[in-house]
Amino acid sequence: MTSRRRFLAASAAMGALTAVKGRAAKTSSTGFPYTEFESRIARRDFRDMTKDVLPTPCMVVDQQIFDRNVKLMADTTKANGIAIRPHVKIHKSVDVARIQLTQGGGIGLTCATIAEAELMSNAGLKNVMWTKQPASRNAVERAVALSKKDPTFSFVVDDPLVVDWVEQAAEANNAHLKVLVSVFAGPTRQGIENGKPAVELAQKVAASKRMSFEGIMAYAGAAAHTKGFENRRKRSASDLAGPRETVEMCKKSGLPVKIFTGGSTGTYNMDHENGLTELEVGSYVFMDTRYFVIGGKSNDAKYDDFGGALTVLTTVDSKRYPKQVAIDYGNKAGVRPTDVVKEMPWLEVSTQGAEYGMLKWKDGDREPKLGDRIEIYCTVLDDSTNYYDRYYVARGEQIVDVWPIMGRSGAAQR
Repeated sequence: MTSRRRFLAASAAMGALTAVKGRAAKTSSTGFPYTEFESRIARRDFRDMTKDVLPTPCMVVDQQIFDRNVKLMADTTKANGIAIRPHVKIHKSVDVARIQLTQGGGIGLTCATIAEAELMSNAGLKNVMWTKQPASRNAVERAVALSKKDPTFSFVVDDPLVVDWVEQAAEANNAHLKVLVSVFAGPTRQGIENGKPAVELAQKVAASKRMSFEGIMAYAGAAAHTKGFENRRKRSASDLAGPRETVEMCKKSGLPVKIFTGGSTGTYNMDHENGLTELEVGSYVFMDTRYFVIGGKSNDAKYDDFGGALTVLTTVDSKRYPKQVAIDYGNKAGVRPTDVVKEMPWLEVSTQGAEYGMLKWKDGDREPKLGDRIEIYCTVLDDSTNYYDRYYVARGEQIVDVWPIMGRSGAAQR
């Protein structure tokens, strides 16, 4: 939920607690002392805390599905001989990142912002890599400061001018930097041209007294959501052909390439064939509707390798008009028409306003009732988690943990 309205639903209106996933609203108290909600969470006392007492909208993680997802990724990559450096932009949570490192086979973490990198490193998590080059004074100084504080931190560059900037800052601060070269792999948002330009940039980094050249980053983002396993396999191989050639050219020029990083959840079981040494996988822990439709190796119609572990829990607020109900999952909470209702596929999600969403239907064997609690799979994990400040971790209906979402990146934090 947004910090502005954090637990706004914790009011007298919660006296009529509701049921979960389409069951009729309860009219009697469950006995949970809602006035103690925040203090219970602070002391990690989840007794009698079930989904039906949660303020909505909120994010709920199914612990069993989450654990299976983490294990599958760890087992598959280990069998394929490739490392994983999970991307924290998906969850922005130290708790999730720690599980990925201690239980999920992660060798480090990938971050999209310097704020995320600082958060993870300051929490004691090592081998954090920032996937954007520092192109402002603020970003350069923070990258240098974090490098000095945490020698395992690394970041990327794709321009000789940035190399000059960070070298000057490193010299002024007596710091040593671990740097990768970002190369083109499909998306045109960043990445120097493969071949000679990339090799020359890598040589410039390696020649610096303040930087060590760590390797090549090539994020083939377009391949990740290509529909059909074989189509995706071909696209990933094509997009990584140039970067793979660049890696070989670097090696022939005498540059040691310690890391060749890229990949995604969508290509987790094929990119070991493309020369990558590690995968920047992220979505696999929770999954979203963008991935559900891309097709898997054994099921070309549905990508079901990893289960949908994360849902947005919402309440039916109003039912006054035919074939539709209003819910409290609105624009400010990240609702999208491409979201999918869990276990009730005949319901269609639509937007309605800042604090309202809408569920509509033509046919169905069960209509939502006033007060019902509905779980919805969000469309884009990266975006949706930025609206909320915690995950409620559930085992069945029981809440067993709460993970703060600490890496949300508003303007002041970036």
